[in-house]
Amino acid sequence: MTRSALVTTVVLALLLGASLAAPWLTSIDPLAQDFGASLLPPAWSEAGSLAHPLGTDRLGRDVFANVLHGLRVSLLVGATSVAISLALGVTLGLISGYAGGRVDAALMRAADVQLSLPPILVALAIVALFGSGLWRLVILIGVINWAVYARTVRGSVLAVREREFVEAARALGVAAPAILARHVLPNVLTATVVVAAVELPRVMLLEATLSFLGLGVPPQVPSLGTAVARGYQVLFAGHWWVSVFPGLALMAVVVCVNLLGDWLRDATDPRWSSRR
Repeated sequence: MTRSALVTTVVLALLLGASLAAPWLTSIDPLAQDFGASLLPPAWSEAGSLAHPLGTDRLGRDVFANVLHGLRVSLLVGATSVAISLALGVTLGLISGYAGGRVDAALMRAADVQLSLPPILVALAIVALFGSGLWRLVILIGVINWAVYARTVRGSVLAVREREFVEAARALGVAAPAILARHVLPNVLTATVVVAAVELPRVMLLEATLSFLGLGVPPQVPSLGTAVARGYQVLFAGHWWVSVFPGLALMAVVVCVNLLGDWLRDATDPRWSSRR
């Protein structure tokens, strides 16, 4: 592992650890309102308070508590949604690449349609029709992002299915599901893991965007996107900290995961590293 990848891993681990340890790092309820402490600046400012190290929003909610709990929600939504997309995409990609013919054509045309639609517009339309909710949002994001995994797996399967060990298993009468599970799947997992690492920050940004628009997680669930939206209402009045700190937390996670995804791609594909 390179030095930059190691530093990135440490920073990401610290952010993840802070989000998981949120109840122990702060005893303040992120949704608790205190109108007497409305729009307090960060603690290092003249009017700041050590009780609210990163300040408060216009309803007196603690920004530090919202950042920690919002990070947890963003990581939960991102990781779970990617797992759902990965399961759907890998399954459909294996079937498409191994079966070929009309099955392959039908699945890939469906993937083409999916990839041609902007995810944010699809998500907005579905949320408008069926409503929002944390787990509903997780399933929604997971379902609308399967196509990129299916295409990646299908390309790898096309290269693997004619290999000698697959032909030998087929000649011995091994059933197609067993061939896919034992011989094909292990040879296509590396590419999908790289894609998942690259897709995770994009999914987190999608959740934050939907929450910013008020169509993501419910108001009673802390979210970085919701926190940024609250701060935007007072941003131009000079209360910058309400939006800036949640935005910086989201940016830090996205940058770290992107850098790790780049390193993982280089580590698993020496040809890409040599081209760079």
